[in-house]
Amino acid sequence: MKIYRVQRGIVIESQESFFLLETLDWDGFINDDHLASKLERTIASLAPLTNGDEIIAGELLAPVQNQEVWAAGVTYFNSKLGRQEEARDAGGGDFYARVYDAVRPELFFKATAHRTVASGGRVKIRKDPTWDVPEPELTLLITSGGKIVGYTIGNDMSSRSIEGENPLYLPQAKTFDACAGLGPCILVREDELPESTGISMEIYREEQVVFSGETNLGKMKRNPKELVSFLYRECSFPHGSLLMTGTGIVPSSEFTLKSRDEIHISIESIGTLINIVE
Repeated sequence: MKIYRVQRGIVIESQESFFLLETLDWDGFINDDHLASKLERTIASLAPLTNGDEIIAGELLAPVQNQEVWAAGVTYFNSKLGRQEEARDAGGGDFYARVYDAVRPELFFKATAHRTVASGGRVKIRKDPTWDVPEPELTLLITSGGKIVGYTIGNDMSSRSIEGENPLYLPQAKTFDACAGLGPCILVREDELPESTGISMEIYREEQVVFSGETNLGKMKRNPKELVSFLYRECSFPHGSLLMTGTGIVPSSEFTLKSRDEIHISIESIGTLINIVE
């Protein structure tokens, strides 16, 4: 099943039918270790919508309220290579190779709801870098108890030229207004997504594809549960959290985003997240 956060509540999609739960308590609803079975019980008492697609199209919000959004880095080999390229001149390339092979993953704070936009929303690029890219990432919905209960799509907007100057500039490269896209929905399931699950990204400029790439979850070195175990070691999340799991699609140094570019990120079983660069 899928759930969408909309202006009037939560839309639940099940077997091509849509149901509206009129509650604004997103935090309380999704922070449940048994979310999948909760959805089954909920739709049993609701009548199907005749205009579910219209409600989603007109009222869609990012699937985050008081959750923190975190991210993991260098979880794919392509990401390791890309980070080494961008930091080579600053002498930081070796750090990323060490992170890729280390027991401890790279985890960093990404955004709150205030800096997160929904599918169809406008993301930003900073005014001070010279090299900006989107990073398409499987994103986990995790309860306060540390259980993965759902999956969504994340767009980790990144200023690679800033991070390349010095790895210590990572917060400035990653966190700014409208720095994260999330959505369009949460795919709720008890089991893990298969390693064959595909991720793809296309970037359009004046209706022409200027970048495309694809990967799959089997190429991610670190297991999602492993990443969650490190995130929750000394951090508590009263409303649960969202964790971007890293990118395996890395545009080359010859590509940078421009205003009005349209970013399409698709993950099998979840859907497509679309963001426009402001």
